[in-house]
Amino acid sequence: MKSTFRVAIVALTLTTACLAQESLVTIRSRGGQKCPPGEVDKIYLSAYSAVREEFGGKGAAGTRATLVLGADKNGVDFEKREIWLVRWDRDFFAQGVVVLAFSDLMPTERRMAVAKRALGWVEPTIDAVQGGK
Repeated sequence: MKSTFRVAIVALTLTTACLAQESLVTIRSRGGQKCPPGEVDKIYLSAYSAVREEFGGKGAAGTRATLVLGADKNGVDFEKREIWLVRWDRDFFAQGVVVLAFSDLMPTERRMAVAKRALGWVEPTIDAVQGGK
């Protein structure tokens, strides 16, 4: 019984170590561009965690994403979970991660509620400006 338990603990430890080394970001490069994969992972986890902390989100450290280097323009594709960069730029990459993390961590219903509240604030402002003319 003890030996079975030890084997299970060792297997669990090895599995956890392997999973921890697996990157959350797949890097696709067009035109042979390169970036430091270790830095990509660190920035991804750091930016995702910062958004989670800022907005009180819960859940995993981040969901998988793809970094596309050599894109025609800098941007984010939400459906494909891709961050497009013309060339490696750690600041633009962090901004892309923040946008993806925000989308992940703020449910659609909450985003809609915030937008509705914002529009509610606009109405009195418009009325006050128009009433003053």
